[in-house]
Amino acid sequence: MTRTRIEGLLAAFPKLMNTGKQHTFVETESVRYVYQPMEKLYMVLITTKNSNILEDLETLRLFSRVIPEYCRALEENEISEHCFDLIFAFDEIVALGYRENVNLAQIRTFTEMDSHEEKVFRAVRETQEREAKAEMRRKAKELQQARRDAERHGKKAPGFGGFGSSAVSGGVTAMITETIIETEKPKVAPAPARPSGPSKALKLGAKGKEVDNFVDKLKSEGENIMTSVGKRSAEAAKVLTSPINMESVHMKIEEKISLTCGRDGGLQNMELHGMIMLHISDEKFARIRLHVENDDKRGVQLQTHPNVDKKLFTTESQIGLKNPEKSFPINSDVGVLKWRLQTTEESFIPLTINCWPSESGNTCDVNIEYELQEESLELNDVIITIPVPSGVGAPVIGEIDGEYRHDSRRNLLEWCLPVIDAKNKSGSLEFSIAGQPNDFFPVQVSFVSKKNYCNIQVTKVTQVDGNSPVRFSTETTFLVDKYEIL
Repeated sequence: MTRTRIEGLLAAFPKLMNTGKQHTFVETESVRYVYQPMEKLYMVLITTKNSNILEDLETLRLFSRVIPEYCRALEENEISEHCFDLIFAFDEIVALGYRENVNLAQIRTFTEMDSHEEKVFRAVRETQEREAKAEMRRKAKELQQARRDAERHGKKAPGFGGFGSSAVSGGVTAMITETIIETEKPKVAPAPARPSGPSKALKLGAKGKEVDNFVDKLKSEGENIMTSVGKRSAEAAKVLTSPINMESVHMKIEEKISLTCGRDGGLQNMELHGMIMLHISDEKFARIRLHVENDDKRGVQLQTHPNVDKKLFTTESQIGLKNPEKSFPINSDVGVLKWRLQTTEESFIPLTINCWPSESGNTCDVNIEYELQEESLELNDVIITIPVPSGVGAPVIGEIDGEYRHDSRRNLLEWCLPVIDAKNKSGSLEFSIAGQPNDFFPVQVSFVSKKNYCNIQVTKVTQVDGNSPVRFSTETTFLVDKYEIL
């Protein structure tokens, strides 16, 4: 079939439809249109008139079940954004005009393209790279040892080329060593901002630079490149790493919470760890004292660094060194105060999650609600993750505060809320899907906040000599280590 023929058939379809009757097909002299309404869109299958309409309807149903696996909403822009994922999935259903005998789970497996051979190849390549690095290190050590021995005996060190002076030899050896050290540096993992949408298929030998060049070429040709996933990741990272004007005296106040609740209520365990890290970049301010304000009323256990004057902290709530003549370390993060809170008191839970799955025939109606108990907090990038059964399609969302993402690869429903604070302290989500009540646990929660849970703050910094005030900056972070409802 030519492109003109297909476009003509599609253009004729809206004119042939009769909105007054509930048909599932319409026929012309040469073809049959089998269709299914999907909210504001139509899924249309064009077949010959002698095709088996029962088989065509079954094929159409499978097509319509594939779409929610990749698209969060049945809207035109969402379909366009995931068009290639849908084409690859459709290609597994129909090949050369004939229906393949596949189900939804098989389509998901085929499109993931998980290759055992590629895993083996990558493992072998990584082993070879490690061996090569080890050999480079050994050679560099040999060259350094030879240079040291030559210098010790007053001989000329072995060089590279005609100008084999020890300086040249040493320089080259140092360059080799630096190169090895540079390649050995561990990669810093990015902030756990999870990209939305289904995971991409296997990339065989893909290189980031080639992809960037390809995207740039498309943009130069006037193509509109969608980058919504990148934007969402960048926005999440922005909350975690917002720009801070660092003074010569800078404090990092970090808290991490680990919490486990039962699905029927009751706090099984809640543990919170906090720390104040001091960073001084100017030697002038190395002899200082930190004035701490502790408004916590929950029974937090405080502990100072061994070099900090405990008596001064207990009586005057000031952090200073035992020996006032000594200075704090320069250009390094030093933990000066840490605290710990462990409790099973339900009123201490910062954010309560209530999940109610109820069976209704073969499906489950799930109601989830949250409530912020600690109203002084402002939680950003809140993601409530609910496991869902596999192979039963996407959940049907009823009411929702915020947004959701269905990850069909990992069988998760993510309820995303940009901010939870005193003005937006409660919300709910309702959805239906085939399954049992136990399928929707454990529910996991992640968030980040710029306000700490325990009201412990540094209010003032003064110099030891003269007690004059010092300008300082503070960076506060409240993170989740583990937060789950079992």
